[in-house]
Amino acid sequence: MMRKPPPWPNGARCAVGFSFDVDADSVVHAGKRGGVLDELHAVAQMRYDPHVGLPRLVDLFGGYGIPITCFVPGWVVEAYRKPVEHILAGPNEIAHHGYFHEWPREQDRERERETLIAGSARIAELTGKPPVGYRAPYYGLSRHSFDLLVEAGFLYDSSLFADDMPIVLEAARGRLIELPPPASVDDYNQYVSSRAFDYLMTISPPSRALEVYRAEFDALWEFGGLFIPVWHPAVSGRPAQAAAIRTLVEHMLAKGGVWFATLEQIARHVAGLIETGAWSPRVETVPFYAQPVLR
Repeated sequence: MMRKPPPWPNGARCAVGFSFDVDADSVVHAGKRGGVLDELHAVAQMRYDPHVGLPRLVDLFGGYGIPITCFVPGWVVEAYRKPVEHILAGPNEIAHHGYFHEWPREQDRERERETLIAGSARIAELTGKPPVGYRAPYYGLSRHSFDLLVEAGFLYDSSLFADDMPIVLEAARGRLIELPPPASVDDYNQYVSSRAFDYLMTISPPSRALEVYRAEFDALWEFGGLFIPVWHPAVSGRPAQAAAIRTLVEHMLAKGGVWFATLEQIARHVAGLIETGAWSPRVETVPFYAQPVLR
């Protein structure tokens, strides 16, 4: 059911990279701008992220010795320095997620470049090195995104639901490793219903979300793939949801044969396999089309 997967370290059956988008209230400021002072409900909901959800999740994974990758907008690094610093209490990675969680595809090329540079600068000030990984806010990549990422020295992106294992993206300026999340494991799909964001859905009980997550993991474990959930501390950092994550982690540990790693570690491992010829990924040229198919 899958082409040959990459050989994972220590003979592991699959790789797992737990990832969290630490948006905080950057999304409210980006969306409401001058009207944000009257958006107290939305701001309060998203400030749960750095003040409560993020430290809970960092400590949860730290208790298992499992690293995580946090995609953090540059403004969030500035506004919530102490909670974001807490990510570095463990062997965790801080990666790029825009500056104010802006849609890249709604920016022109120069503005997208400026946003990329500004976000990288804030992360480098905190960690001592520029980020090597990127996830586009809202997954909203533009036709320019990959060239800009290559120019800025990024190693990987994790924005496309493009495969069950790592692939390589060939842009005009060079190559990037793409670490694709499964399409079904964004926690917003399971848990979020908010009048403040005009996002009204039926909320799943954590047991239902856990069933989805576990099914995806078990299949990828069977076939040797890559499991990267996309979760948010404002959502999955709440008590019942965090408890479901704990249950999932214990299921993975009991199953065995799992390489838990940051996305940077996974990307560097894949780059090494490619360099030595030990494994060859699928290669996609981006943008996927030079011009629209229909006009």
